[in-house]
Amino acid sequence: MSGMKSLAKDTAIYGLSSILGRFLNWCFVFLYINALKTTAEYGIVTNLYAYMALLLIILTYGLETGFFRFANDKEYKDPLKVYTTGLISLASTSSLFFILVLIFLKPVSAWLGYPAHTDYVWMVALIIAIDAFTALPFAYLRYQKRPIRFAALKLFSIFLNIALNLFFFLLCPWIYKTNPSLISWFFDPDFMVGYILVSNLISSGAVLLMLIPEIFKIRYRFDAVIWKRMLRYSFPLLILGIAGIMNQTFDKMFYPLLAESRPNAMSELGIYGAAYKIAIVMVMFTQAFRFAYEPFIFAKNKESGDENKKSYSDAMKYFVIFGLFIFLGVMFYLDLVRFLMPKEYFTGIEVVPIVMLAELFFGIFFNLSLWYKLTDQTQWGAWFSLFGFVVTAAINIMFVPRFGYMACAWAAFFCYFSMMMASYFIGQKKYPIKYDLPSMGRYAVLTLVLYAVAIWVDIDNLVLKLLFRTALLSVFVVYMVKRDLPIKEIPLINKLIKK
Repeated sequence: MSGMKSLAKDTAIYGLSSILGRFLNWCFVFLYINALKTTAEYGIVTNLYAYMALLLIILTYGLETGFFRFANDKEYKDPLKVYTTGLISLASTSSLFFILVLIFLKPVSAWLGYPAHTDYVWMVALIIAIDAFTALPFAYLRYQKRPIRFAALKLFSIFLNIALNLFFFLLCPWIYKTNPSLISWFFDPDFMVGYILVSNLISSGAVLLMLIPEIFKIRYRFDAVIWKRMLRYSFPLLILGIAGIMNQTFDKMFYPLLAESRPNAMSELGIYGAAYKIAIVMVMFTQAFRFAYEPFIFAKNKESGDENKKSYSDAMKYFVIFGLFIFLGVMFYLDLVRFLMPKEYFTGIEVVPIVMLAELFFGIFFNLSLWYKLTDQTQWGAWFSLFGFVVTAAINIMFVPRFGYMACAWAAFFCYFSMMMASYFIGQKKYPIKYDLPSMGRYAVLTLVLYAVAIWVDIDNLVLKLLFRTALLSVFVVYMVKRDLPIKEIPLINKLIKK
């Protein structure tokens, strides 16, 4: 239980930056879709950020996990050497990437479909280069168990980005309408998509400066042997990452091409991209858990005995429990989101439950991935992701032309479900862990029953509907507290109980 408490504490701190930050950025989706002139403009944003996600994976090439693996290796007594070796590698590749984009800026912009907006492309490239490089300093903070500094830097970036977005999307348009001469020298109301990138670029650059202690106030040493071993270990993770991110972004990257026979393909992409963001709440939870879980499993692996596997099993159970709780929470209060969206986007809401479950499956898959990371069989992760990518690509290619973005949502669902099941059955042979399947199964059934009741009972009055669904959610909470939540282990509540 002490291990679970430590994992929960770190998850909560990392979640402060990850969940709160993503939630605030999630709120800005509604600012964008209300401020941008057309759904097609938000389609451009969705498309560009899909490419950004893929390139960020490529340019970090699995070195975060590789760093944790070798920094915790008993063979290496100097984790700082492992860190600086990886940092030099990332600095070199990130700089080379940005230079190449600048050299071939026009052909790259034309290939991406934005020949008139080379400014979009070079800004995206610079953001990627900075974020790829700073990924390892953030990993080093996690290794040092400094979640507060980690969270502080992430929140600084987020709030700066928010301030810039408010400036460009609310203040500047208001000033431009009342007294355009004050800001016309730098503000262009037709460049709103570009200001999203400008805000991101400034916040990424500011974080780079804030990371100076982790980047410059250290003794640099490059060890070619460690570097080669890190690359060899991380290469399958790179393939895993590419296939994994393609599972998430294939539809958004290639939707304009796959749906070219459909009218207003870019507008559909904008609607789908906005609706997909609603389901990102599940991604927030998985990301926060991931930040704490990777250092946790590698540190636990240093210990011996079956207690490790019990800790991994407990972590999975609690992840599923809270993941299902988040699913119900989002779905029960989804009607409130409509007040924040223009009517043009309402049709996309039907993809939310499908995508939410898909992201839950992905979170479970991530939890299962510990078996091949701990046994240095990371090639399995690549195979699972490639398998998922085949499922994703096949469903999108076959069904997007006919069914549009609904096919994208179901592709994500079946992709992550297939990966989750494959990893579980193979993992049980390679590194068997006795997961509490009966308990997780009961929670899954309870979730489906409560969700079905909420859908089946149609209440016209919004307030009454929300009260009814709150009562349903309370049933889940009561069951969770009664069955599995160690409420007496929570310090504050434990003191109250003793009193």
